[in-house]
Amino acid sequence: MAEQKAPQMQATLGLTGLTSNAMALIAPGAFLWLTFFIQASTGVAGQPSTAPAMWMGILGALVLCLATAVAYAEISKLYPGTGSSYYYAEQAMLSQDAGFKYARISKFIVGWGSHLYYWVYPGVMVATTGIFVGYVIGFLNPSFMSGSNPGPVFMMLVAVVFSFFVAWIASKGAGASTAVNLAINVIQISALVVFSVLALGYRANHPTGTPAFNYDGQSLATYSYQFATAKDGSVMRDASGNPLPQLDASGKPVPFTIDYPTTDASGNFLTHPNAASVIGVHKVSYVFIQATVAILILVGFESVTSMGGEAKNPTKHIPIAVIASLLIQGLVCYLFEYFCANYFLNSGYTMQSATGSAAPIGDMMIMVGDWLLGPGKGKYFMEVEAFTVFLALIGTTLSCMNTGARVTYAMGKDEEVPEHFGLLHAESLSPRRAIWTLAVISAFIGVIALTLVFGDASAPTDATIAALPHGLLSSFGYPSHATLAALPNSLLAITLTSNFGTFILYALSCFLCIVAYHKRPDYNFIKHLLIPGFGLLANLTLMAFYLIGPVFSLGTSKEPLLALAISALWGIYGAIYFIRSSKTKGKAALLAARPSVMSKG
Repeated sequence: MAEQKAPQMQATLGLTGLTSNAMALIAPGAFLWLTFFIQASTGVAGQPSTAPAMWMGILGALVLCLATAVAYAEISKLYPGTGSSYYYAEQAMLSQDAGFKYARISKFIVGWGSHLYYWVYPGVMVATTGIFVGYVIGFLNPSFMSGSNPGPVFMMLVAVVFSFFVAWIASKGAGASTAVNLAINVIQISALVVFSVLALGYRANHPTGTPAFNYDGQSLATYSYQFATAKDGSVMRDASGNPLPQLDASGKPVPFTIDYPTTDASGNFLTHPNAASVIGVHKVSYVFIQATVAILILVGFESVTSMGGEAKNPTKHIPIAVIASLLIQGLVCYLFEYFCANYFLNSGYTMQSATGSAAPIGDMMIMVGDWLLGPGKGKYFMEVEAFTVFLALIGTTLSCMNTGARVTYAMGKDEEVPEHFGLLHAESLSPRRAIWTLAVISAFIGVIALTLVFGDASAPTDATIAALPHGLLSSFGYPSHATLAALPNSLLAITLTSNFGTFILYALSCFLCIVAYHKRPDYNFIKHLLIPGFGLLANLTLMAFYLIGPVFSLGTSKEPLLALAISALWGIYGAIYFIRSSKTKGKAALLAARPSVMSKG
């Protein structure tokens, strides 16, 4: 018999392994490339972009995450075990005389709510992997695929294959996953720091008025001249699709000189005129909108709390790993990298260029590569960096699948979800049934996320759609610009759903920290009330902004409301499932007496 209840998780992970697993989920090597497009296009078609506040939105999300990380670190000192917040909910409630009767219902609410994050997040990752691979294939073979606007069917196929590939790695056990994540962390951080330094150098060496590169999103190449445009503003091209040069009075190409305009004639945001603009607030509403998206790139520090059963010294190492992973990846890597990428924007590659590309960072890499290595050679730099991004994608999806599967495993052991989820494989000691179930769910969500990935504000023009290579894999799924602009962006909607699940989980976890330390002799006002209290309010505020924003016409409206609807349906289904399951199994929702055996706290 391959699976049984007898096998137990083994304590094999030290501080380095735990930190590596958390860092892999907060992967700057993947997210700078993948989410810059989402953040650049977050807004409403025809209205001012919220992208100017991208950096400040990340800072705001980071402050929220740091408060939540402190809550996780503190509560993990009390309750080492598998299941993360799901496990903490039960133990925190059981520790209180007035709250023990709510232990079962509390842990179910936390566990069920966390699945809105842990089951949707991998779907977002496999979807963005589909976009990433589409961009690379389009670059290598533009006659088959547009790199800026890859075919939805092709991206969906990639998402499905990638989902099962990562699940296969996860099924091999924590040891194999940790080894993969450790190697990936070193590679991805090094690669993105190199790009960031070069982006900063490009801006510093190209003051206004100097010759520079003009980037063309269709041919995915740089040019040293101004592009000729038709009366409708579209770029004129030769038979090969390359942009034609604008000619001066003598018939010579007009050289391209760089500039840093803030907006165009229509008021669309283009570039940051100076460094202060990059880190500026611009509008408070923009910061909130960007923060609701930016949370995606910062979550994951809590993932190691689900691996308490595999940690050698959980009460000591897990709190350190939680804080260290967030500080290294968020405070150091992200803020530096996003500053450099935003500061790089120029008249040759604006924020408007970024909203029309599947991979703005890949475009920027080609430009800085051409500057460093010579015209036409930047593609080699981009290809090397793209390989490291693919590795980072494996790491972050792997880490999230491992975390989500272990939460499902913990609920299966408690018979709060079907019992077969609570089984470990006899050889790998991994929750394989939960992992493979999550693979199927991730593939399905990834496909849904890619159906209208260029909807709403990121809708390509009719001319761009007409120029796509024709074929089932390359152009099917692209209706007219007007149709796409009127429909929600499916990837953003799924991303916001995952993020809403994150806010729910993080808010509840901050609350649990407050409950767990209530009336304990080691209670500390700052660590056990002030900081988690701030985290609780901050998470609730961002949750509320999903509704407040659309009501007051702040930023995009269709996607957050769709995310709220999905979240509401998940909550209603969870309530029905809990009531029916309790009745079938004869379990009371509220405990009549405190169990005689509790975890040490």
